[in-house]
Amino acid sequence: MEKSTLTLTRRIQLVLDVPSDVRNEMWDKLYRYQNRCYRAANFIVSHLYVQEMMKDFFYFTEEIQYKLADANKDEKGLFNRSKTNTTARMVFDKFKGEIPTDILGSLNNSIQSVFSKEKAHYWQGLKSLRNYRKDIPIPLPVKCISKMRYDHEKKAFCFNAFAIPMKTYLGKDYTDKRLIMERLLKGEIKLCTSQIQLKDKKMYWLAVFEFEKEEHSLKPEIIAEAFLSLEHPIVAKANNVRITIGSKEEFLYRRLAIQASQKRLQAGIASSRSGKGAKRKQKALFNREHLESRFVNHRLHVYSRLLIDFCIQQQAGTLILKNQEDKIGIAQEQEFVLRNWSYYELQSMIKYKAEKVGIELIIG
Repeated sequence: MEKSTLTLTRRIQLVLDVPSDVRNEMWDKLYRYQNRCYRAANFIVSHLYVQEMMKDFFYFTEEIQYKLADANKDEKGLFNRSKTNTTARMVFDKFKGEIPTDILGSLNNSIQSVFSKEKAHYWQGLKSLRNYRKDIPIPLPVKCISKMRYDHEKKAFCFNAFAIPMKTYLGKDYTDKRLIMERLLKGEIKLCTSQIQLKDKKMYWLAVFEFEKEEHSLKPEIIAEAFLSLEHPIVAKANNVRITIGSKEEFLYRRLAIQASQKRLQAGIASSRSGKGAKRKQKALFNREHLESRFVNHRLHVYSRLLIDFCIQQQAGTLILKNQEDKIGIAQEQEFVLRNWSYYELQSMIKYKAEKVGIELIIG
């Protein structure tokens, strides 16, 4: 049965809502949590791998039979507790008092889930074991969040995470983050286990929300077809109605112009006036950092939104992306197309938006 709910992740910047004299102490606390998560994650994945490879490591005889299960529940079991609890108890004992156990429990569950999905590739030699980095996000279980509210004086959504007061910084929000937070406070959507990311001396909340899919009067027998091409990002048709979304001039030429301006700035740095370090010389380049990726991300969101709106308007319950495998093959052969046309990203955005409104997506 198809799920009636959908999970959505939003990246929201957070600011410590504490006096300046204790701010450094709070930052040290968060970085300590991050370090313990990094170490615990590598401990967990190493133990899981050893457990699964135990037979190959120890070359047991055929008479010995074992099972990765609790010995109290299965006579062939090797563990004195459940399989999930083995790694959880291991990291609880190692980092007791250094980090809340709720964080370690959430981390253990997520790594166990990822390991279970990937272990078939490990046995076939198609993947190497994951190595978790020092900048790993900190799991944020729902039970670790309290006092969620909107503060009219601060003009921000405020809450406590790990008993640390925080507030959101949305800036000039052109997305749906503010609307989602308002719906969360009204109880219209549900908050799931999220993460806190520490990056470049800033803090971001990777918030995961669960909400009901949008209901539209769609008919599965009405099929919309869409093509991704170079001349127009999307060409779609349904019910004898054909539309083009975007154009090469609007997307590709603008992207190439941004790339050219970046190259001019990089070339001009060598002849810039020296003094006061490299930061001043590269100031113009820093100001345009990620400009291309932001432009591409915005345009692809617009294109995919217009396609889904067209399907809703035509009451199409099924959307087919035709000849997509051929397009991807051409893109892989031509470096210019692969570098500048973002087929994969556009396809993933269409998939997400289609699922959100209940449209079945078929990629041909």
